[in-house]
Amino acid sequence: MSEVWIRTINNGLVRADKVTEIASTRGSLHEDQGFALKVIVDGKAHVVIDDGDFPGTLPERLEHAQHLEDALLFALDEAREADASTVVFFTPESDRWTLAAAAELAGGLPAVG
Repeated sequence: MSEVWIRTINNGLVRADKVTEIASTRGSLHEDQGFALKVIVDGKAHVVIDDGDFPGTLPERLEHAQHLEDALLFALDEAREADASTVVFFTPESDRWTLAAAAELAGGLPAVG
């Protein structure tokens, strides 16, 4: 079994097996619009998505955030089946989670968890 990492918005990495919770908030970090999605490791929140431009009502934004939480869990399951260590990260252009071999992304991404 290979290691699975999650990339944060600050380009840090957290180990997926250390995540105890995935949570989303109703607003982005800087606005009361959009949403933010975080993973919790050792009691500390690491933001993986901060989208202050996401349109819609509060229920629509929270529903979208929940969809992305579910998709993250699916991506993590898929990454665990990979032969090599894998990084899971959010791609805003496609609004999807992406998987990449950790060796491809190793340059310049500090581990934080």
